[in-house]
Amino acid sequence: RCLQAASVGKREAEEESTALPDSYGVADSFPKDFGYGEEEAEIEDSPTSSDSKPRILLMGLRRSGKSSIQKVVFHKMSPNETLFLESTNKIYKDDISSSSFVNFQIWDFPGQVDFFDPTFDYEMIFRGTGALIFVIDAQDDYVEALGRLHLTVSRAYRVNPEINFEVFIHKVDGLSDDHKIETQRDIHQRANDDLADASLEKLHLSFYLTSIYDHSIFEAFSKVVQKLIPQLPTLENLLNIFISNSGIEKAFLFDVTSKIYIATDSSPVDMQSYELCCDMIDVVIDVSCIYGLREDGSGSAYDKESMAIIKLNNTTVLYLKEVTKFLALVCILREESFERKGLIDYNFHCFRKAIHEVFEVGVSAQRPGGPKALGSPCNKAVALNGTARSAL
Repeated sequence: RCLQAASVGKREAEEESTALPDSYGVADSFPKDFGYGEEEAEIEDSPTSSDSKPRILLMGLRRSGKSSIQKVVFHKMSPNETLFLESTNKIYKDDISSSSFVNFQIWDFPGQVDFFDPTFDYEMIFRGTGALIFVIDAQDDYVEALGRLHLTVSRAYRVNPEINFEVFIHKVDGLSDDHKIETQRDIHQRANDDLADASLEKLHLSFYLTSIYDHSIFEAFSKVVQKLIPQLPTLENLLNIFISNSGIEKAFLFDVTSKIYIATDSSPVDMQSYELCCDMIDVVIDVSCIYGLREDGSGSAYDKESMAIIKLNNTTVLYLKEVTKFLALVCILREESFERKGLIDYNFHCFRKAIHEVFEVGVSAQRPGGPKALGSPCNKAVALNGTARSAL
């Protein structure tokens, strides 16, 4: 599928700016209060304030690819450059909330360190954890890795049963399709048998085949992050309403920095569609960095006027619109549906306002006076036949 024409640019959105006079300013702090996991008060300039944020732990044996995953997903490192990364020899804490919608820390644990040693307070580590990702090298003998996996998840579960346990069967790019399926089946069977033998049937493990050389690692991380978003059902419902009233086939709500999709509609995710949307975000940011900045180099490559349309040679249209400082909506639709662009833009305006109000409710619910009402006149989406429908 080759790119037939690309139109990337910024256009004035006067109707949106008048209807949303202050909401974009609110969205600048969107990830700070959106509510990933348990909300805890942050104290500025306190050495422990960052430790109070929800955590995702990256664990596994040494050289299994933990640091490479972190660098590729959250720091835009080229997969080929990860070959030169040194082995991690201490716990590395990476707070990514300042540049991303994702408001938590990534803790990268060195594989050679026994953190169950009495000198480590492993209960403190697991108590504030939202998800534990255990990375297994699929190209290596994974018997030792399965033993470490069982020890890690069993102890973590006893400390904090609310942790989401995720297993990345990593480096599968070097395996054939049949070998991938067989490896996943074998690891799944052995890991769950070990849990059953330890009477831990309630402990649930999720398994993903991943590689940093394709988009599988981004999709796997998307699934991990979505489990930590309490507002996910609301976001999915808003996307379902938006696409059904706008003639859109598929829509993703992306974190622009990491290309993790934090929500999508209820239709199944096709890997090719997801890869197209990821590539579109790269195109928009790269072109905006060249042509979207001011003459003196100031400004941002992604702001509230960012918008892009890419038409493919198979009558498919990709449509990107800014939602907040960190989020973008990427839609896939047919050319005949895109002829109703005015309808799509109006429904997007309602969708964007609803996203902002979901955030405002989350913030005001923590303050005296309770949540703000959602009965604003703009919270109505227009169906294809012109009938007004409630957006929430």
